Amino acid sequence: MEHIVTVQGIVTASDDWTPFADLADSMEPTDAELDAIELESPLILAEVDLLDAQIITLDRTPNEVDARRIRRARNRVLAAQRDLVNRTADVTGGAA
Repeated sequence: MEHIVTVQGIVTASDDWTPFADLADSMEPTDAELDAIELESPLILAEVDLLDAQIITLDRTPNEVDARRIRRARNRVLAAQRDLVNRTADVTGGAA
């Protein structure tokens, strides 16, 4: 009976015994990346709400309440996008 083994080693760098263990520390997000995520989180949450409203209507014909929910969610996404652009313009010194 022959055993089948892999030719390549483990590809993930999550364990200390891998040859890429020194890269594991650099896989954490930087402070700048975390700040960017925090800055974009209102837009992300608004987009999730819009997606939720759209998913609700997938298996049925949208009624007036569904249409209103989707319209309001789209307006929240647009407002969050506007606010994000204005905040990043304030940070960079530009005008939107």
